[in-house]
Amino acid sequence: MEIKTVGVLGAGAMGTGIVQVAAQAGYDVIVCDMDMDFINKSIAGIDKALTKNVDKGKMDQATKDAIMRRIKKTTNRKDLAAADYMIEVVLEDVNVKKEVLSELDEILRSDVVIATNTSSISISLLAGATKRPDKFVGMHFFNPVPVMRLCEIIRGYATSDETVAIATQMAQSFGKTTVEVKKDTPGFIVNRVMMPQFLEAIRLVETGVATPADVDTAVKLGLNYPMGPFELMDFTGIDISKLVLDVFFEETKDSYWAPPYTLKAIVASGKLGRKTGEGWYNYKK
Repeated sequence: MEIKTVGVLGAGAMGTGIVQVAAQAGYDVIVCDMDMDFINKSIAGIDKALTKNVDKGKMDQATKDAIMRRIKKTTNRKDLAAADYMIEVVLEDVNVKKEVLSELDEILRSDVVIATNTSSISISLLAGATKRPDKFVGMHFFNPVPVMRLCEIIRGYATSDETVAIATQMAQSFGKTTVEVKKDTPGFIVNRVMMPQFLEAIRLVETGVATPADVDTAVKLGLNYPMGPFELMDFTGIDISKLVLDVFFEETKDSYWAPPYTLKAIVASGKLGRKTGEGWYNYKK
């Protein structure tokens, strides 16, 4: 089956980035969310990003205009029936995802692959919300999607080789380098490596060993990372780190993965990063 139209459910930061790279790759894109104002904000962000590329000479105006014309907006999930490939990018909550995936399963043609952009939830578990587990796969993009080069392709227990091949080709057509996660395990590859670093950084701060700023400086200069752990948590949203750790803990029942008290307190305060003056650098022990 030739894939001409990509459906994207969810117009947050990740969904917006996926819409942009799909449209840039030449696909028609249907972006769906509950609130048209939210979608319009998403599309405005894409327009602004592409305008910067035009201003820098990386893209001409005609190319930008063609990309924007390929993006269609809707608040009606039934409009996603026109999609040849579907990417779900809703809130990182297993119950929310299962609900929308079950609905998508009824809306989409039976031959359409459904991909979820979860960063930690079991692909096999989410596939169980559909009647097409063989055509269900994880595609874990990274934020910001137009800049980050990696996409993890994750197998569920029943994901077919054909589905993995289709998802891999799709991600590569978006300009991404892909790695295959052959076993459905919490956190896949990147988060499985990254979350212990976050945990140890938080514990250093909680025990008074160092400040978040000094931990970040040490990691950047000592390990040559572009961002320290606290900068990265602030950038992606501290609530996302807690959600991922919650999944790890629920899946493994290992206390090592339990979200630290300070992380839970910051999330409860609503100071989730993303804005100057919020997050870990505002933390006072």
